[in-house]
Amino acid sequence: MTIALQYCHITVNDPDESLGFYRDALGLEVRNDVSSGGHRWVTLGSATQPGLEIVLSEPHAGRSQADGDTMQELLTKGVLPMFVFRTDDLDATFEKVRASGAEVLQEPIDQPWGPRDSAFRDPSGNLIRIQQEPKK
Repeated sequence: MTIALQYCHITVNDPDESLGFYRDALGLEVRNDVSSGGHRWVTLGSATQPGLEIVLSEPHAGRSQADGDTMQELLTKGVLPMFVFRTDDLDATFEKVRASGAEVLQEPIDQPWGPRDSAFRDPSGNLIRIQQEPKK
């Protein structure tokens, strides 16, 4: 038996604005773009990990009004779970993401637990870390 993560959701305020970060700055590819009931879900993936995708959606997409309001509040506070991406060239990735106008929280540094990493906020305020495995 095998098991693997297929996709995860990232809640964003505006899918179009978020595409500037996830597609243009991080280089993910749009795989699907679905609208229903006034909401939108945009699926993105990486050519280097074809079976893993992320789905961008607004706080109220597929949720009750009360749940959407709660998600919006958590998104606004910046307390939703962080997402960690991996790259083989952190310095180049960092410069590309910084040039996109993303809020830089941490420039690339070597962490005592192993990876070299950096941190940003996406346009909706989600914490995004980008890591590179340590050189052996």
